[in-house]
Amino acid sequence: MSIQQVRLHSVRLRYHEPFRIATSTSLESHNIIVRITTDSGIVGIGEASPSKRVTHETPKTVTEVLDKITPKLIGMSPLRIEQIIEMMDKRVLENPSAKAAIDIALHDILGKTANTPLFKLIGGFRKTVMTDLTLGIKKPEEMAEDALRAVRRGFKALKVKVGVDPEEDFERILRIRRAVGSNTIIRIDANQGWTVDQAIKTLERLGRFNIELAEQPVAADDIEGLAEVRKNSTIPVMADESVHSPEDALALIRQDAVDLINIKLMKSGGIHKAKKIAAIAEAAGVPCMIGCMGESTVGISAGVQLAAAIKNVKYADLDSDILISDKLVLEGGAELEASQRIPPEKPGLGVTKLDEKILGETVKTYE
Repeated sequence: MSIQQVRLHSVRLRYHEPFRIATSTSLESHNIIVRITTDSGIVGIGEASPSKRVTHETPKTVTEVLDKITPKLIGMSPLRIEQIIEMMDKRVLENPSAKAAIDIALHDILGKTANTPLFKLIGGFRKTVMTDLTLGIKKPEEMAEDALRAVRRGFKALKVKVGVDPEEDFERILRIRRAVGSNTIIRIDANQGWTVDQAIKTLERLGRFNIELAEQPVAADDIEGLAEVRKNSTIPVMADESVHSPEDALALIRQDAVDLINIKLMKSGGIHKAKKIAAIAEAAGVPCMIGCMGESTVGISAGVQLAAAIKNVKYADLDSDILISDKLVLEGGAELEASQRIPPEKPGLGVTKLDEKILGETVKTYE
């Protein structure tokens, strides 16, 4: 089997409402969809959801990077995934979401070739994954209302964005905890918004609210600061923006800087390297989360497949497609039942039909 054709599509997916975090506000997610066709007629689907803030990519740079990579894919075996990843890394440094789009499409082909759901091929540890629902930054009283609505929809865990102002952040969590009661899991994510001193003091104050974890409280490159926060926090500290690669994970673990690691396919370059991060973390006794950027159900389905497959993935934040109003996937893909994401029993990612109007015209074709 060999790769015969690669097609790229540029899609703009609108959020239900402006989505604000500590460092930015988004109205839409501008992604690149990749479709790889083999000489046997199997089509693999992948997605890049770039972030200038996190991965230093834009849709334009993703397309430019894929223009350097995809011509080399023609004629290669789609099942030799590590060989293809090595080729991509040699041709282009960094640019992980562009590489993730190729990686995800290759894994989709792998599952379809084996006529097996992907999660069963790469580990098969569990059949469902509990996701949280993310609450973007608003006024404290508005976030409390959003939290209550999410719990009434069936979500058992909430990921609350903070990191703008410590006093307001405290008020946000206070009001949310009062609104949802003691049984709902609350996770917080500062998106690098606090200084080390602010993080230590704020987490100490928030300890009374039974917070499950605190994600990326300080700047991504401040590993010593992250370690200092962890040392002084009763709330477990999770690294997100600080960990892109297996090498990053190893460095943070060696410096005792984290209790947990958030793996995102768009940061790691796809499923293959994400599994390596999870393995390194497991060897060190560090549990992982599978998170997301602004993926549609295509990318989210890949995340759900991985989260279901791997034992050391204890947490999931796989909700970006829930926050998006434009539905690219019409049939198949990861399902949502209350707070559970369910990988489909169909082969590969299980995505069977895309909305061709949202997908639009092919931006580029390689063959």
